[in-house]
Formats: sequence, structure tokens, C-alpha cells
Amino acid sequence: MTRQLVFLHGRSQQMKDSVALKAEWVKSFKRGLAKNGLTLPISDANIRFPYYGDTLYELVQGESAAAASEVVIRGTKADADEKRFTRAILEEMRKKAKITEAELAAIAGQEVVDRGPQNREWFQAMLQAVDRHVPFGSGSSIALFAHDVYVYLKNASVRGMIDTGVGAAMTPGVEAVVVSHSLGTVVAYNVLRHNAQARGWKIPLFVTLGSPLAVTEIRRTLRNLATARCPEGVSKWFNALDERDVIALYPLDADSFPLDPTTPSIENKCDVDNTTENRHGIAGYLDDADVARRIHEALTD
Repeated sequence: MTRQLVFLHGRSQQMKDSVALKAEWVKSFKRGLAKNGLTLPISDANIRFPYYGDTLYELVQGESAAAASEVVIRGTKADADEKRFTRAILEEMRKKAKITEAELAAIAGQEVVDRGPQNREWFQAMLQAVDRHVPFGSGSSIALFAHDVYVYLKNASVRGMIDTGVGAAMTPGVEAVVVSHSLGTVVAYNVLRHNAQARGWKIPLFVTLGSPLAVTEIRRTLRNLATARCPEGVSKWFNALDERDVIALYPLDADSFPLDPTTPSIENKCDVDNTTENRHGIAGYLDDADVARRIHEALTD
């Protein structure tokens, strides 16, 4: 029986034509295949693209990047836990990007830096520092990303609606290669570990691209929902990132994303040269020769 391919997108895909978006993913995948002298091994009918972009956008109230950052700065809508979650992610990204306290002080003053991440001025300075010192970085976009991840992880109703839609793309008894990107890696991981075994899903390869799963606050929250493990039903897990990608802070290795049990382990590829503007776009991952080859092998094995 022909294996299916399930693509799972990330955030900021609202108000897009899902058919056209799927075609963009397939086109990028074909470019990667061509680098190996390969062609698409399955028909378009066997490529699933569950689209939740509008659903997520509506559920998180359709805020723009600037509005989302203001929410966290001023606390108009965000509760204390969301502010803590978002600021912890930004502080971790600051350290990974090697933005110094002196650089923050140059923007906001030493007094603000001394007061730390819990004050509004520090957060504003951090967003500006990302814009100024992280190549292709956008502080407000990162704030909105953290906001969307928080809503998905912390709001059971939102999570349930998205998970139900994603789960509908899986066919019990039919093997499927699952390829996920960005926030989609969080969704895919959560859906698979809660449903794959019970619903008879067989996943010869689970692919995560530009994944934030190892970011401390995201990892901790996921562990509060269930034990960190390779989902039952997944035979192999392949993770790929560009080290310049500010969303994918770490590889999913034993240090950054330990599993219990430890096998099957996650294979990491950390040398993707993502040529999209922010080094995070899906096109720059799917057209990587190694990524495309691994997906092809899983579809044809």
C-alpha cells in the first residue's frame, strides 16, 4: 500500500489559500528531490495538508505582531503566567544570540537591565535588541510566536480543536510520513504522542524542521502534559535546523530534549543552509537535499 505524506505547517499562515500553500510546500520538496536526481514518488492525492491557520488566528484573537508584543508588555490581556512564559523564552533567545546586557543597557539604560525581565522596559528593550543585533530577527514576531505557542499549550480548548483537525488527516492502518515545521512540530509531537498508538497510526518517519521543541519553557510545558518520549507508532525521528534560525534554538539531542525511554533516539541534522530571509522559512528546509532525500526514502522504503 502506498504511504501517505502529511505536511504540518507552522504559525502565521492565516488568510491563505490552503491549496496554494500546500502547492508551495510540494514545490519546495520537489526542488530538494531534484538535487538528488529524484522525483515526487507519490501522487498529490496521497499528500495531506491539514490547515489550521485561520483557526489558530481566530482563536488567538487575530493579533498582529506589534499588538501581541504590546499585550505582553502592558499585560492588557495576557495573564501573569503568559508574561512569565514569553519573557523566559525571550531571555533564553537573548543568551543564545549572545545579546549582552551592555547592548540592552545601551537601549534602555543600566537601571532597566538591573531590574531584569519582569519589568516592561526590559521587555521593550529586548524586542529592540533582537531587531538590532540578531540577523534577520524580529522581536515582535518572536513575541507573537511565543504567544501562539502559549495559547496552544495552555488552552485545552484551543489545543483540542487544532489536534482534532490535524488528527483527521491521519488514516488508521495507512503508513504516513509526517513532516512538520515550526509551531507545527509542537502540534505534531503532541498529537502523535497522545493518539498514534491508540488510533493505529503507523509513522515510519517523523520529521521536525526549524523546531522550538527544545526551548526550555516549551519543553517543560509539554512534559507537564505527558512524559517526553518518542511517540508510539513512530519508527524514526529526524530533526533538521539551520543554526542561524532563532526559533530552533537547539538540536533535539539528549542534552536539550532528553527522552524517556531514550530509544528510538532522534537523529539531528544541524547544518541546513536555509536560504529564506529569516533562515526559518519552510522552503529553505524542504529544498535541502538531505532533508528531501530522507523523506523520499521513508516514502519508498
